Amino acid sequence: MKSIIFTLAVLFAFAGCNSPKTGNPHVEIQTQYGDIELELYPAQASKSVAAFLSYVDSGWYQKSSFYRALNRENQPTGAAEAALIQGGTWAGNDRPQVPGIPHETTKQTGLFHKDGTLSLARKEPGSASTEFFICIDDQPGFDYGGDNNGDGQGYAAFGKVVKGMDVVRRIHRQPVNGELFEPKIFIRDIVRL
Repeated sequence: MKSIIFTLAVLFAFAGCNSPKTGNPHVEIQTQYGDIELELYPAQASKSVAAFLSYVDSGWYQKSSFYRALNRENQPTGAAEAALIQGGTWAGNDRPQVPGIPHETTKQTGLFHKDGTLSLARKEPGSASTEFFICIDDQPGFDYGGDNNGDGQGYAAFGKVVKGMDVVRRIHRQPVNGELFEPKIFIRDIVRL
């Protein structure tokens, strides 16, 4: 009887780690400051999630970095105040360009930029690719119609931190030169769970 209970306990423990109750994919960002677990929302933001997972599965994020932070002291001129950490491969500048992802606005998806939201960085709508950011505190200016992007289309939210927000905040507190971390925060990899 004890062996059956033990076996069931082990099975439930592994099921909880590898098969989230929601059925949504989970990924882990592995950093020198600890790991950050994210839940992704393909039902709401299918194109953003599919593209991000394709980069994860290809090993694109191996040896990438968090390279940018916005905080109270370094806001871009004319922008509404915001707080985030941004990562990907941009700062390495040694990887080929990838096609842009069709822009999925928060108006379309119903996913908003709350504390811990994962979103795609971009310049023009449809130009987002491998670069992403994580919100520190609620950031309504990043939503459709918000003040943080001149075209009013906002950014494409597609996931959220479910474990490791303390790691996100610790990274956010690291030294910056302007908006750029100095030194960059090393990401060993981003992997599916």
